[in-house]
Amino acid sequence: MTEDIRNIVKEHGRLSVDVASLTDDADLYAAGLTSHASVNLMLALEAKFDIEFPERMLRRKSFESIAAMKAAISELVPQ
Repeated sequence: MTEDIRNIVKEHGRLSVDVASLTDDADLYAAGLTSHASVNLMLALEAKFDIEFPERMLRRKSFESIAAMKAAISELVPQ
């Protein structure tokens, strides 16, 4: 799952640094993620994992790092 998230961040995040150079806990907003890009990122994650982020997860904190996105998706993906 982490690799899929990284690929989506690379494609949709429009970061100012290479995603490969970031740790899973790195602040993506500090790396250049904008609110507009985070919406594109959210939509791509929803499509990839066949989920819909509930309103309670539509916060900056849910998309601030690869680890945060993985935790949110793990909560939503049926086991």
